[in-house]
This record gives sequence, C-alpha cells and structure tokens, in this order.
Amino acid sequence: MKVIDLLQKQIKLEMKNDSAHDFEHILRVYKNAQKLCKQEKANEKLVLSAVLLHDIVSYPKSDKRSHLSSKQSAKRAEKILKKLDFTNTEIQIVSDAIRDHSFTRGKTPQTLEGKILQDADRLDAIGAIGIARVFAVGGSEERAFYNNVDPFCKTRAPNDRLWTIDHFYQKLLKLETLMNTKSAKIEAKKRTKFLKNFLSEFAKEI
Repeated sequence: MKVIDLLQKQIKLEMKNDSAHDFEHILRVYKNAQKLCKQEKANEKLVLSAVLLHDIVSYPKSDKRSHLSSKQSAKRAEKILKKLDFTNTEIQIVSDAIRDHSFTRGKTPQTLEGKILQDADRLDAIGAIGIARVFAVGGSEERAFYNNVDPFCKTRAPNDRLWTIDHFYQKLLKLETLMNTKSAKIEAKKRTKFLKNFLSEFAKEI
C-alpha cells in the first residue's frame, strides 16, 4: 500500500521526541494492529492509517490540553487524508477511530477499525513496554515513584499526577477488561500478568 508508506514517512518527520509517544510507539502499535487485522479480518488500509495518525497531536499529560489530543489528532488526520485521495467514508472511519481511541474519552469505538486501533494502542500501555513507558512519563513529569505511606493504593484513591505506581491502579490494570477484540483480550491477559508480577517484586524491594 503506497499510501501507507507515504503516511509513515510523513509521520516519522512530524513526531516529537517523547519516549512514551514517539515514532517507536507508533511502530509498536502498528505491529500490534497488523496482527489484530489478520486475526479479526479488518480493513488493514484504514486501521494502519489510523495507527499512523493517532498521536499526530499529543500534549504532555501535565498540559491542560491533554484531553484534547485525540480530537485534534482526528481533525489533523482529516486534512492529511483528503490530500491523499481517501474517500469521505474512509476519512470518517479513520477520523472517528482516532477521536475515540483514547482512554480519557471513555468511549468504545463503533467500527471494527476503531476497536482495533484502541486495542493495539492499549496493548502498548501494558506488559514490559508499558512499564518502561509509565516510568518514562513519570520521570518527565518529575513524579515520585510511589506514595511511601500507601504505595499500592490499598486505602486511598490512586493519583497518578503525583505518583507513578498509582498509574497502574488508575489505568493499566484496568485495560485487560476493556479490550474490544478476542485477539487483544488474549494478549492483554499475558501482559497484565507481567504487570502484576512486577508490582509484587516492587513491593518486596521497598
């Protein structure tokens, strides 16, 4: 698909140097999405286009505009895809998938393509790579690793704006139950087990 190659080259030039949302993140989500497309028999062109464009606008988590990232990425994607001769229907499918993929929107995408983008992106938030990403973000936001009174949120609500470990309880450990496709659920179960093992080991060391 030549159009996918063109998109990939453009996105590589535009992505910011953010270790949690850089071009390497895009490539990992792309790889996840390719597998899911084959297993779920989805439109690969539309899914991969959505993957490449889903973080084209990405504000830091501490930025007040952070919750607008997916909406603005969707709008930017529409402009890019119009120049590449995507049909209006194709543009709508890709745009909707990007707009609804983010965890903060709390939406379940309506199309299979949207569901696969959301699943592929969420898989990159868990497992070994997910742990690396969450600590990269925590470091960039200058957060402490954990609350030294109640590190694992046993008696308090998690607050991942203050403590990195809280993000496991606020989001990461929930993702397994929020996967849309059967294929993603299977992979998420494996990666979530890794998260839980990490937390158990972490508890022994502090």
